[in-house]
Amino acid sequence: MPKFFLTLILFFSLFSLNACAAQQADAVAQGDNSITEALTQFYPQLEYEEVSPTPVAGLYEVFMSDGQIVYFAPATGHLLLGELWSADARNLTRESKNKRLSARVGEIPLDLAVKVGDGPNQVIEFTDPDCPFCRESSAFFAGRDDCTRYVFLFPLTRIHPNAEAKARFILNSEDPETAYEDVFSGKYDETPVPAVTADNGLLAKHQALAKEIGINGTPQFWINGEHVSGFQPEEFEKLLSN
Repeated sequence: MPKFFLTLILFFSLFSLNACAAQQADAVAQGDNSITEALTQFYPQLEYEEVSPTPVAGLYEVFMSDGQIVYFAPATGHLLLGELWSADARNLTRESKNKRLSARVGEIPLDLAVKVGDGPNQVIEFTDPDCPFCRESSAFFAGRDDCTRYVFLFPLTRIHPNAEAKARFILNSEDPETAYEDVFSGKYDETPVPAVTADNGLLAKHQALAKEIGINGTPQFWINGEHVSGFQPEEFEKLLSN
């Protein structure tokens, strides 16, 4: 087939996909309930917050109550798990999560956090004492004096069995900032953390807050209001220099 016709077919295919995606967006914007009705019909026990169109015709993003994103094809009833990527290597799933979590930064009660530093940049973090990426992130921010950090502890006990004791120790210490720095520097990796004799219940509040916001992994950050997932030093630098 001549190259011209191949190009023409590709053009009209892309135009058709974009038109379908636009129609999906219009349908959702105009209050078309057929998508959510189909989702409820196929998956009546599914707990979700919102359904939105995607750039893929016939595929919708479902933002779950636990913060996860899945994809729904109402024409067939299929539910897809995984990440959606664009042709230019953009992780659309991550972008959507970051956008939603950035919008929730105002719901985070900073008075419950461990405050570290006193710089002009605000950094909110949910972290696990034994998560290697959390420790790398901690080392990154420890070398800066331009940040005020608000640290929430979220130990992932299924993969880090000693993390909860370390988090509880930090939050019940007379000097939580120093305890945080000791734990994240590895001081208690081979030595048991001091016993907590009177638990103030702060760890339970941190864990409940993470669940409410939709966090299920660490580390998670809000840097000057913008959400970043994982240890991404280049992204950190960009947001700290704005």
